[in-house]
Amino acid sequence: MRFWKFQGLGNDYVLLDATRQAVEVDGEAVRRICARRFGVGADGLLVVERSSVADFRMRIFNADGTEAEMCGNGIRCVAKYVYEHGLTEKTKLSIETLAGVKRLVLTVNGGKAVRIGVYMGSPQLKRGRIPMLGPPEETCVEEAVEVDGEKLKITCVSMGNPHAIVFVDKIKKADVIRIGRRLERHKLFPKGTNVEFLRTISPTSAEMQVWERGVGYTLACGTGACAAAVAGAITGRLRVGENLVIHMPGGTLTIRVEENLQDIYMEGPVEEVFEGVLGVAVLKGP
Repeated sequence: MRFWKFQGLGNDYVLLDATRQAVEVDGEAVRRICARRFGVGADGLLVVERSSVADFRMRIFNADGTEAEMCGNGIRCVAKYVYEHGLTEKTKLSIETLAGVKRLVLTVNGGKAVRIGVYMGSPQLKRGRIPMLGPPEETCVEEAVEVDGEKLKITCVSMGNPHAIVFVDKIKKADVIRIGRRLERHKLFPKGTNVEFLRTISPTSAEMQVWERGVGYTLACGTGACAAAVAGAITGRLRVGENLVIHMPGGTLTIRVEENLQDIYMEGPVEEVFEGVLGVAVLKGP
């Protein structure tokens, strides 16, 4: 089975094209493919399919084999693939996900999609929509929670997948890993959560590190950057209606939170790294 390796700000994915070949993967196959020592190695696996309601459909699997609702960097990789590999000539695309249909805009130069923007839709702030425990119509804004014996304040947002944002004065990778691992599976979150640590630099820029649900510590997260920008906006730390620059270890994304919170726009680069053929042992097991 042919595959392509993509990365968006160091967030890397194996992509399988189900429009041109039969694709059958289960959780165990995904884990083998994403294993960095025994497989291709990736934060997740993307499957591109035809759609009856959009130009294409994307399925996204985390490295642990679980299927996720949405992936901001992943969907931008899919857009670059379908354009540069001749599946479409459109520079304005719609892609179906488990979190709904997303609209994308490609900036093309010399036949290459050099920057890709995504209209991510409306963030969900109510507990029942995130989901998290508590009165379903209430929000979670700088709410106290205890993790690993430490008291934190979290702000929770769904961008089609759940996020818990922690505002800090200084980001320490060791804390992101230690606390993120525990908060991901905290009893508050029945489906788990992504965890972002955010340090605001100015009203239009911030630094972020992330612990991704089902993956672990990663160099970037597109939906996480959007959720963090929303959390910064609703707490008065970041401006609405302006381009915000979110710096992550793998690079930067531009995020715009509209004043009515009805749409979040994300833009940044992605790259195709290489292509290859998956061996039977990786797909089917030894």
